[in-house]
Amino acid sequence: METLSRKPFQGITNIIRFNWQYYVIAFCSIILLFTVKGFLPYYSQLTAAIVALFTLLSTVVSLIVSWYIYDYTGLYSLNWLPVLNGRSSGNIVNMHAGFDETSAILAKKYPAAKLLVFDFYDPLRHTEVSIERARKAYPAFPATKVISTSKVPLNENSADCICLIFSAHEIRNDEERVHFFQQLKNALRADGQIILVEHLRDINNFVAYNIGFLHFLSKRKWMQTLTNAGLSVDKVFKLTPFVSTYILKK
Repeated sequence: METLSRKPFQGITNIIRFNWQYYVIAFCSIILLFTVKGFLPYYSQLTAAIVALFTLLSTVVSLIVSWYIYDYTGLYSLNWLPVLNGRSSGNIVNMHAGFDETSAILAKKYPAAKLLVFDFYDPLRHTEVSIERARKAYPAFPATKVISTSKVPLNENSADCICLIFSAHEIRNDEERVHFFQQLKNALRADGQIILVEHLRDINNFVAYNIGFLHFLSKRKWMQTLTNAGLSVDKVFKLTPFVSTYILKK
């Protein structure tokens, strides 16, 4: 399956590149545990070995799952995404939190559409070091507009499709997130849709990412946000067991 503007293994490479400190800590911990194990009492040796093996296993599993999601499945072909409901033209808004992997793909897939790209990254609120590294490594999509989540510059009833692909969970404050989605609702046309793609804080992502799954929001939290914003869920589906897509309507 074609993935426009993507290189082989780009997903897993970016994960390691932008989060390298976690892998350094993990592998240094493994080496340290196996090094000191021989100087410990028997039961402490056993504990050290179990912790080291668990750390190694969880790290390898997270990398394999990440490769599967971001490189193997065709996620970034976006062929599975019902943008514009089969139409070739319309107003598409793509919103990200500092790292944009989809605007170039959308622009190529929908050349007749009007594409607006908004970056709501706020270094004071969104403090992920991985995002800072990604922003330095990848230039912004042309004509990207930096915005605030509290003031989205969209007219009412102006958008046919608003895409939030792996970005909205970066809005950590509940009230800020609800207000943000209320603004998006007002910007939607009567038959428009918001496409929300996210990992969830669930058992699948716990198995895949261990405590890293705490960075994601739970299904319950998302439903609270969407309900409080006055949005309805038209459809929910999973491209993989680890990624959920919500199609939202007014």
